[in-house]
Amino acid sequence: MSHLMNTYKRLPVGFVKGEGVWLTDREGRRYLDAVSGVAVNGLGHAHPELVRAISDQASNLIHTSNLYEIDLQEALATRLCEISGLDNAFFCNSGAEANEAAIKLARLYGHSRGIEIPTIVVMEKSFHGRTMATLSATGNRKVQAGFEPLLSGFARVPYDDLAAVEQVAHHNKNIVAVLVEPYQGEGGVQIPQANYLAGLRRICDQHGWLLMVDEVQCGMGRSGKWFAFQHADLMPDVMTLAKGLGSGVPIGACLAGKKAASVFGPGTHGSTFGGNPLACSAALATISAIEKEGLLEHAGSLGEKIREGFRKRLGAVKGVTRIRGQGLMIGIELDRPCAELVTRALEKGVLINVTAEKVVRLLPALVMKESEAQQMVDAVSGLIEEFLKGN
Repeated sequence: MSHLMNTYKRLPVGFVKGEGVWLTDREGRRYLDAVSGVAVNGLGHAHPELVRAISDQASNLIHTSNLYEIDLQEALATRLCEISGLDNAFFCNSGAEANEAAIKLARLYGHSRGIEIPTIVVMEKSFHGRTMATLSATGNRKVQAGFEPLLSGFARVPYDDLAAVEQVAHHNKNIVAVLVEPYQGEGGVQIPQANYLAGLRRICDQHGWLLMVDEVQCGMGRSGKWFAFQHADLMPDVMTLAKGLGSGVPIGACLAGKKAASVFGPGTHGSTFGGNPLACSAALATISAIEKEGLLEHAGSLGEKIREGFRKRLGAVKGVTRIRGQGLMIGIELDRPCAELVTRALEKGVLINVTAEKVVRLLPALVMKESEAQQMVDAVSGLIEEFLKGN
């Protein structure tokens, strides 16, 4: 009998060791990891620079709390602001906490402008976390069901639909911000039209709203740039990070630009564990390794090769409706539910994910080699072909 709460339907496997994009289970069998801990292990498993940084820091100091100055936290904030162009950062422990901070920041910003019921525009099929505020912002009734009453203060519109945002602006004078994933991950690896983020930036500027981008899944190099918003050549007012930021060590961040950088003050928000020395050392090592190893360019070019490989194998296969993505964030949409592919892939020694019922989602580590990428394309393509023939 397990004493764990029954919150996950876990696969029947447990891992004891990892190296690069490979995991080894209790029986010594190796698996090609095409999920990376759900976009967390950007440096793969047991990356030498990350291991060294964590080990060295753990032998000196793990935690002191934010009652005191933390030099590594200052250093990490500086590096994140240098690579993003934003002005300051608040550190927490997860993507949900980072988005929670952004929501609070937007509400405080609205109240400072005399808006009594500050409202944030959010998107259908979005995912922002499982705390009550982020759950309320999320556009997925399946994960919200049973947790009502949800929080008010959100106006929901379809993703990649600027006209819908314009319409909300016309009818709702309480809007203070837009919260959007540049690419929707849980929503099925949805990539918007090229002008979408720029259009949101224009609307926000026109109405004095904050543009807040949730880069928890697509940030930290996964898109082929540090952050997905950089593909659109614009600057958000707020950005949230987590997942790949610490390469497996829990850390989240909420960054703010000029319009939002001074909204929080002492006592308005906080976190006991957020930005502790251990987590910050992992994040700094992650940034360093991505730069030294040229992983931004690698993620962009390898991602295109992977998608082209899938197009060649699956583009004409009946039942495959779309192959899409950006960098190492890849979705293969089928015309039918395909959750059973996860178990079938596990049996073949490959770890994949299915989201939005019909989308095979692949989130390989930024360190994946071309030969490993080809193994992934061959294995996943074969599984999909076999599944479609039998279903």
